[in-house]
Amino acid sequence: MIDGVNVKKLRVIPDERGRLMEILRADDKDFTKFGQVYMTTCHPGVVKGWHYHHKQTDYMTAIIGMVKIVLYDNRDDSPTHGEVNEFFVGQHNPIRVTIPPGVCHGFKGISNTEAIIINTVTEPYDYENPDEHRIHPHNNDIPYKWERKDG
Repeated sequence: MIDGVNVKKLRVIPDERGRLMEILRADDKDFTKFGQVYMTTCHPGVVKGWHYHHKQTDYMTAIIGMVKIVLYDNRDDSPTHGEVNEFFVGQHNPIRVTIPPGVCHGFKGISNTEAIIINTVTEPYDYENPDEHRIHPHNNDIPYKWERKDG
């Protein structure tokens, strides 16, 4: 596992009315602070990535559909520099992935329908000076290919 990355199995509480799923709590061991919560979507087969942040930690999950979240440790001073982690996240695997600053990340829609991702981050988005640094999803030095792995 990449240094600083954490995966939490999410608690789903079902009853006859529906269900409740806790995504992030202030008493979680890896929670640091609140910046904002946002929702994004991903169509089947679409790759959204790569990018990284200098200050921001992401707490990411998918609530509808399935996505493949991939992380690459591009931090020169990290003990796991160069490591890749792959997580399958969504309604069939309700987990939350903590992504520390400096770790490149992206995701790909792997369900037959649009996936809905909820991301809670430690910093509010700064429109004047965004802490978002993008890398082309396919043409880069990251040792990962987004293609499906059949077999």
